Amino acid sequence: MATLRELKTRIGSVASSEKITGAMKMISSAKVHKFELSLKQLVPYREKIKSVMAHIMQSGTDFSSPLIEPRHEVRKIALAVFGSDDGLCGAYNINIFKAALAEIRKLQSQYGNNVDIDLYPIGQKMHKALSKIADSHIHIRTVDGVNSKMEAQKVNEFTHELRNRFSDSTYDMVCVEYMKFYSMSRQKPLFETLFPISGETLLEGSDSGVSTGLCIFEPDANSIFNAVLPMFVLSTMQEITIENRASEQAARVMAMQSANDNAKKLLEGLRLEYNKLRQENITTELLDILGGQVER
Repeated sequence: MATLRELKTRIGSVASSEKITGAMKMISSAKVHKFELSLKQLVPYREKIKSVMAHIMQSGTDFSSPLIEPRHEVRKIALAVFGSDDGLCGAYNINIFKAALAEIRKLQSQYGNNVDIDLYPIGQKMHKALSKIADSHIHIRTVDGVNSKMEAQKVNEFTHELRNRFSDSTYDMVCVEYMKFYSMSRQKPLFETLFPISGETLLEGSDSGVSTGLCIFEPDANSIFNAVLPMFVLSTMQEITIENRASEQAARVMAMQSANDNAKKLLEGLRLEYNKLRQENITTELLDILGGQVER
């Protein structure tokens, strides 16, 4: 049975943990709101680019780009899997890993078990998880400076590298797996094909109600399309990175909330046990005093 001193020590430890988890929850909440603001600022830019490309695609003019041409035979695929560098975010990384594993199996089923898949884990936690499934056809690739906390410039450099490797046929397909942010309590793993870019992706959600017959393209539609398309890819990758970081912090908020609630329950139980034991000791001491007086 624990002594009063031991219980007091445990109460102090749990109380400190409660304060720490509460502070971490507040910090993560502030970061979530910051990333939500970044997403709101990025979306209008991305939607405007999609609107320009939708006008070109529906104008009836000729255009082409190596970034939208699917390969007849898919032999090598790049898959960037976004995770986190830090822990204490619940099942966040586990859920992404499970979703990525399911997509890898789908790719192997669709293109054959001999298809080579290069995995780009983004975040130390994801690197550790994905390294366990590496084999003769699944390879782990790393890029210096590419992590879950990378700045916008590094995101652009990483995107340029993937685009160049698709353009020179190093990869026949480039995909991403990340955690899409919906709200503080809801995030969902999402798989997207980055290259080749499909026409459905470019037209999805775009405002194409304006008559394309009134548009004049200078210098020409094809030049504009090939200039704007890389901008669309960069904005997509920026949005994916921000969504993933927002999801990580949201998952950490929920994990810290759960830890904080558990700490409160444990603290209540320890205080109750401490008070009971203290009351028992006081009662025993009083009985000893009364017993001593009787003997006199």
